[in-house]
This record gives sequence, C-alpha cells and structure tokens, in this order.
Amino acid sequence: MKAPAIGLTAALSFTLLSLALPASALAGPSCVDRQGEMIRCGTPRAMPVGWSLPPAEARARLAARSDGLDARQLIGLLCVLGGLFTLFALLPDFDGAWDRQEDDAKDERKQGRRG
Repeated sequence: MKAPAIGLTAALSFTLLSLALPASALAGPSCVDRQGEMIRCGTPRAMPVGWSLPPAEARARLAARSDGLDARQLIGLLCVLGGLFTLFALLPDFDGAWDRQEDDAKDERKQGRRG
C-alpha cells in the first residue's frame, strides 16, 4: 500500500513556509544615549526610540575610535591560535582504517541473527 503523497507534500510545504516566514518574536527597539552608545530603552540616560547622533558627531566619534589591535590583544590572539594548533598537532594519526572495538563482536552476532 502506498503512503499518501498529500500528507508528505503538506508537511514539506508547511516546513518550507515556516522557514521562509520571519520569526514571531523580534527584539525590542534599541535606544542610544547622548554619546552615541547603545543603551537599554527606559533607562535614565536613554534618548527616545529612533533618535540618533547628529551626522557630524557620529563621524567624529567614528574617527576617534581605534579599531586596530594593540600589543596585548595581538599577543593574546597569537597564544590562542598557537594553543589551537598545538592541540591539532597532538591529535593521533588517522589513516582511515578503523580498529576493532570491544563491542564489535557482539554487534556482528546481533546482525548475523537478523540477516
């Protein structure tokens, strides 16, 4: 007896439709303080929703920010990457073969009875 194709089609279309629609729970609006920092709405220093820095102040604030790495951050990054590569180097060699495990004999006996 064949499985009903309508049920499969309906399930597939429902899945695709639910993935295509936006999430129902969206984040609340973000607020900004007078210095241009993001802040939770409703706090004493928060400006109204939708307010933003004047363009001249925003450009000056962006120009004053340094996005480069200082020496401390660079050393930390090198240590993390060095540790990661060290862990990769310590992994055992794997040639693609699979050794027998202690439970393999039990699994073969179970499969032999079924097949």
